[in-house]
Amino acid sequence: QVQLVESGGGLVQPGGSLRLSCATPGTIFNMYRMGWYRQAPGKERGLVAYITTGNITKYEDSVKGRFTISRDNNKNTLYLQMNSLKPEDTAVYYCKAQMGSTEYWGRGTQVTVSS
Repeated sequence: QVQLVESGGGLVQPGGSLRLSCATPGTIFNMYRMGWYRQAPGKERGLVAYITTGNITKYEDSVKGRFTISRDNNKNTLYLQMNSLKPEDTAVYYCKAQMGSTEYWGRGTQVTVSS
């Protein structure tokens, strides 16, 4: 059973910052494309950002310039640095590892942006 474990969520005021982490088994971390997704209440889950094994990144338009995805291959950990947070960033954030049609998901961490 592959387990991805997210952490770092919480309540933050608009304009604030959070850093999410996703601990991943080393057996897959260095082979899989890693990504962050989010799901707000009443909405479908969607891509926030992903990073390939070659460190190529892609961001959803609304987070460009505010969020940064990175990976630490020594710690088998994926990160999402979130700055200038807005209320519309409120969602459950999920970590995903994907290689071809094989994918693994974490259970998510709640991010709430509110004053």
